[in-house]
Amino acid sequence: MQREKYSDPETAPRPDLTLLDLNLPKLNGKEVRERIREHPELARIPTVALTTSRQERDIVATYDLGVNSFITKPVDMGQFVRVVQALEE
Repeated sequence: MQREKYSDPETAPRPDLTLLDLNLPKLNGKEVRERIREHPELARIPTVALTTSRQERDIVATYDLGVNSFITKPVDMGQFVRVVQALEE
């Protein structure tokens, strides 16, 4: 839901990229991606899924949701920062 200075969808800024953690506490990342897909203006924003899973079924299921890329999230903070920096580049 857009609020305050972001309430007008015509003038509200849009991200260039969505980073989606598949292991979120309330809604899982797959549910979040499904909700994003319900909004055409958000669905076109590239999405990169981050997860600690390396299981092929998780990777395939994520791509089936329309995610553009799948990255296994490092558990080491330094390595995680390097992954995020690489995404920024």
